[in-house]
Amino acid sequence: MKIDLTGKLAIVSGSTAGIGLGISKALAESGATVVVIGRETAKVEQALASIRQSVPGAQLRGLTADLGTAEGAEQLFAAEPRADILVNNLGIFNEVDFFDTPDSEWTRFYEVNVISGVRLSRHYVPDMVKQGWGRVIFLSSESGIAIPADMLNYGVTKSANLAVSHGLAKRLAGTGVTVNAILPGPTLTDGLEQMLKDATAESGRSVREEADAFVRKARPTSIIQRVANVEEVANLVAYIASPLSSATTGAALRVDGGVVDSMAI
Repeated sequence: MKIDLTGKLAIVSGSTAGIGLGISKALAESGATVVVIGRETAKVEQALASIRQSVPGAQLRGLTADLGTAEGAEQLFAAEPRADILVNNLGIFNEVDFFDTPDSEWTRFYEVNVISGVRLSRHYVPDMVKQGWGRVIFLSSESGIAIPADMLNYGVTKSANLAVSHGLAKRLAGTGVTVNAILPGPTLTDGLEQMLKDATAESGRSVREEADAFVRKARPTSIIQRVANVEEVANLVAYIASPLSSATTGAALRVDGGVVDSMAI
């Protein structure tokens, strides 16, 4: 089975680090031209260099824009008016107690984690429909199903990703455009590393060891009993972005290491 995205243009939001960067590398490796987007020019340039190092000859373009805002989205639309593959990966998270989370933080999370993907999909999907082919992928999370007690606002936005992707898939029935959600579990990203920074310093363990210990403690239902690698998430996205996945749409595809009990959903 060969994933070939030659001739396809892929836009990946939030793609300068973590899962977004991993997805960009996987799509570039499969032959797609990938647009890497971030809020800081230096980080965009670093991401492009990282991909080129991993994928010699990669077809890449970079853009500095804040896709958590309408203004940033318009910058993207002006620079890249069309796309064959849209990966709505942009997202933020934190650990804040429900009673300490003000309205402004709920609004910020909703704007970045939900509305950004809505805006981009609303712009890019009509041309996908006209050409009779397209892929829209929302990065949700296992937290969208098993809402964490210490990250309610994050979990709610990830549930919203599932609702939007499933509803949009039905709206696009018979068009040749598929819409799916990917649900990663705990994944070894810069964000998780930063979240575990104090615990790592205190324990003296490596980042990987601390992350695996975090999974066993905070996600004891994990079947793999470890943190996932970014590449393990990116591989699933690359498949879903390809013509090989033509019968998969409206799905919530888990790459969570078995954290969520499938019998409970």
